[in-house]
Amino acid sequence: MSIHNENPTSPSTDDWGLEPLMDVHELAAYLGIPISTVYDWRVHGKGPSAYRFGKHLKFAISDVRAWIAQQREPTSEPRRHDRR
Repeated sequence: MSIHNENPTSPSTDDWGLEPLMDVHELAAYLGIPISTVYDWRVHGKGPSAYRFGKHLKFAISDVRAWIAQQREPTSEPRRHDRR
């Protein structure tokens, strides 16, 4: 599964108009992190929001994108060196 499509602001939908969902393994692979990290985030209230279907966690692509955007560190302003 790829979270990329032609319109980056709106995830594509399937034939039923539903947004694609990622499972824990797909999310971990996409972010390049261990699966255990995703579960640790859940325990500590971090990470993207998830849907629970029985014992399965699924992540909406739009929620993952929004969460990723929130993780961006602010850019620091260049230091000004006043030389007098």
